[in-house]
Amino acid sequence: MKAGEALPPLEIPVTRTLIVAGAIASRDYQDVHHDAELARQKGSPDIFMNILTTNGLVGRYITDHFGPTAVLRKVAIRLGAPNYPGDTMVLTGTVLDVEIGDGGRTARVQVVGKNRIGSHVTGTVTVTVPAAEAGPAAGSPAVGSPA
Repeated sequence: MKAGEALPPLEIPVTRTLIVAGAIASRDYQDVHHDAELARQKGSPDIFMNILTTNGLVGRYITDHFGPTAVLRKVAIRLGAPNYPGDTMVLTGTVLDVEIGDGGRTARVQVVGKNRIGSHVTGTVTVTVPAAEAGPAAGSPAVGSPA
């Protein structure tokens, strides 16, 4: 983890199921996230992803890269172009800076998620990767070792 490091892109197919499931999971029952006809009546060409689903996908992108011990400290995002069914959102990230402390390394990562229309999400995520844990205590077997 170092400043300037680019995270590999993550392509996320935006399906109708993903949009509806994300809205239901986050208890966002706004009709524009599950009812195409009502979304059209309100001026949208189709249903679209809610911010809570986007927030979760951004968090997943960061923790997938930094590993299962990574702790999200702050997620600050802004939505732009809607994610509609049939889109593919491509998330990219760049490490802005890294701080080393007693609890591990903390990085600020700039994240952008684009679809066919433009930028769906932009923001900054602060993530901490804990310091490597010490090995097994002297005299005790390592995990997976025969006793």
